[in-house]
Amino acid sequence: MFTSLAALFTTVVYQPFLNVLVFFYWLIGFVTGGNPDMGIAVILLTVLIRFLLMPLSLAGHRSESDRRKIAAQVKAIEEKHASEPLLQRKLSKKVLNQSRGILFGEIVSLVVQVIIALMLWRIFATGLTGEDVHLIYPFMPEVKLPFNLVFMGDYDLTHTSFRLNLIQSILIFVFEVLSMYTSLYKVTRDEVVRYQLVLPVVSFVIFMGLPAGKKLFVITALIFSIIFKVIMVIRHKMEEYRLKKEAEEQAEASDTPVVQTV
Repeated sequence: MFTSLAALFTTVVYQPFLNVLVFFYWLIGFVTGGNPDMGIAVILLTVLIRFLLMPLSLAGHRSESDRRKIAAQVKAIEEKHASEPLLQRKLSKKVLNQSRGILFGEIVSLVVQVIIALMLWRIFATGLTGEDVHLIYPFMPEVKLPFNLVFMGDYDLTHTSFRLNLIQSILIFVFEVLSMYTSLYKVTRDEVVRYQLVLPVVSFVIFMGLPAGKKLFVITALIFSIIFKVIMVIRHKMEEYRLKKEAEEQAEASDTPVVQTV
């Protein structure tokens, strides 16, 4: 059973993404005249994966809002029917039953993210080192082995990097600041300390031994997420401005005296 699932995972998930990575690597070499860079190929693969996961990101944003609304409804029921525990449980259960679709969506999202994580783990463990060359499709353009694993001529993707680790922690801080700024709900002081201060520091310590290749993936994913957040902020501000202008125009129109002609 496990062997069959592993084979299915290799054929359906791992092998296609490995070939995409190798294609990006070949393309970089073609464009640069024979100077391929696996680090840049990892960046391109990360961007592709983030675009593919965009629907899940949008669904996750909506489900977070839905979860908050359901929690508020349950709390309101508990407060309103505090003296009627049976009715309270019945109404709360009814509200929670309506959230099954949200739960299913989150399970699907989690499964997809686990599959992607396993695929990336194998790519960085054996794909970059060339151990899975036999999985490259026959029709793929030929690439010179071993792969060039020195990103920008400076960062060995198989070794850790203090600078990339620092950049990763800074980006985590920026992302959390933007997340709280764009939050539809009031952010507590405890959340600020936990996510904006503790999380970047803990991430720096935990991922200190992470190879530069994995750090490069995380950094690219964070930059993508930050850009997405910034776009959301801009859209939100533009929508606020539009609604404000419409309200002002309606107010001016209502204050304009009506001239009657005889």
